[in-house]
Amino acid sequence: MDERVFFYRLGRLIYAIDGAYEAYGKNCKLGSPNLLWILYALNDGKRHSQKQICDDWDIPRSTANTIIKDLESKNYIALIKIKGERRELLVSLTESGKKYADAILSDLYRREREIYAEIESPEALLDTLQNLAAKLQKIAAKGE
Repeated sequence: MDERVFFYRLGRLIYAIDGAYEAYGKNCKLGSPNLLWILYALNDGKRHSQKQICDDWDIPRSTANTIIKDLESKNYIALIKIKGERRELLVSLTESGKKYADAILSDLYRREREIYAEIESPEALLDTLQNLAAKLQKIAAKGE
């Protein structure tokens, strides 16, 4: 296989994986696929800044802000000021938010566990993909 075929197939696989998560979100009646990723990020039990979520999950800040404000209005998240920051806030799930996220994500986590069990070397796969992503990001930065 040559490099063009490799990157073509890689691109299709990336979009197929993303599409599977998007379809899962639609099946859960989530209004936005980005809501799934925000809940996924927050459901790790840690606090995250909105900027961190946007950077880690490649979600536009305006989109994340809209989703976060909606989650806050439903009392699913708490926003906490970061000392020394004027505009950035930490975002964390409330108890009701944790229940909401668990209701949406528990079946997804179960299915991910089943798939994960079939992967021969998960760490090696992630290392390879992370290295590839870093190299591609360098190319993208040069194009700016």
